[in-house]
Amino acid sequence: MQRLGFIHDMMDVKVLILFVAARSNYPMTAQEVYEVCYQDECLSYFDVCTALPQMVESGHMQKNDDERYEITEKGRADGKLTEDSIAFTVKQRAENAVSRFNRQLRRSSFVKSQVIPRESGDFSVVMALDDEMGNLMTLELVAPNQRQAIRLGKIFEKKAEVLYNLTMSELLDNTDESED
Repeated sequence: MQRLGFIHDMMDVKVLILFVAARSNYPMTAQEVYEVCYQDECLSYFDVCTALPQMVESGHMQKNDDERYEITEKGRADGKLTEDSIAFTVKQRAENAVSRFNRQLRRSSFVKSQVIPRESGDFSVVMALDDEMGNLMTLELVAPNQRQAIRLGKIFEKKAEVLYNLTMSELLDNTDESED
């Protein structure tokens, strides 16, 4: 029986990994490589976990101390030569998946929250929104328990820009100013 899809053997897996890794702005865990590469039902997590160590050994990928993989110059060069063999639809879906991955990681570097226990038994949630130039806003709220503190941090991470814009528009609203 003929296998459908792009992935037919380990070489196809490696070509797809090189394609994705060349477009990623950040090192990726094996799980992230799998999630971004999973554009074809013939790819399995075990294929990725088999291919990555082989690619490190061949010098196409390198593994960092924090268990993340990134492409080497050899991998970039060989990837450029082989990426034409990737099916067009798989290539398009993989490029979109890498773009989403890059956006998510870039955003997460600008939005942070930290839960800090206080002596009184409640919890302080320090939330920060940064941009390329530096800190835009730091907000600290007190939550009565750890569960609510964690929830506040998670919601802030989803809605940081909205909260910043609301705060700025409310503080800069001219209708509240008294005229001299």
